[in-house]
Amino acid sequence: MLNKEEIKNIIPQREPFLMIDEVEEYVPGESCIAYKNVEETEWYFKGHFPGNPIMPGVLITESLAQAGAVAILSLEENKGKNALFGGIDKMKFKQMVVPGNRLKLEVKIIKRKGPIGIGEALATVDGKVVAKGELTFAVV
Repeated sequence: MLNKEEIKNIIPQREPFLMIDEVEEYVPGESCIAYKNVEETEWYFKGHFPGNPIMPGVLITESLAQAGAVAILSLEENKGKNALFGGIDKMKFKQMVVPGNRLKLEVKIIKRKGPIGIGEALATVDGKVVAKGELTFAVV
């Protein structure tokens, strides 16, 4: 299990844009299972939406991307680098994410060629799918 400080040793994101709280397990270059504890005090809930807070789908996607970045940037040859979005494909949102939810983020790297790769991404809350799709990344 990795805590936030250990995650910061792998990926460059920092608060308030660090979107994962802990990593349950990861295999460098292959996969990552991480969690985001969605709290009422999150900065984006001030405007999305007042009185009806819902985590934006783009931030669920970003959380998944950061979990994928843990997998890819933990490879020895990628240490100190960054993983940028190259594309988002087949992303579907199935359920709302609200304060109090614990978002489970699972990413499996399904293809890599040079600095480019694709991760199969799945976000769940209490075992129910909230989002899934494919994320293309470029290591720079």
